[in-house]
Amino acid sequence: MSEKIIYPTIDTFESEVIKSDIPVLVDFYADWCGPCQSIAPILNELAEQYDGKLKICKINVDENQKLAISHQVMSIPTMLIFKGGEIKDRIVGAMPKPVLEGKINAVL
Repeated sequence: MSEKIIYPTIDTFESEVIKSDIPVLVDFYADWCGPCQSIAPILNELAEQYDGKLKICKINVDENQKLAISHQVMSIPTMLIFKGGEIKDRIVGAMPKPVLEGKINAVL
């Protein structure tokens, strides 16, 4: 697990994500989800690669159901890319690293 990944709660979501000075990729996941586990190493790599340019946050849907519901997360993994407090992209399902890089670069 990368120390660069942030785990916001409902109490810290606004300060970590909505009010962030840089874009934020938020991964809605669950520990029991196979596809979520398969993209975890990719997200760790991206956290290192984009350090200082992009924040990567992970939100466990089992522990933060209100956040998942309020962001209309219907299946996991769902990744939302926020910039300026607004959702700029929604990625549903596990994606290969080059696809995620393309989506991140489009927002940066």
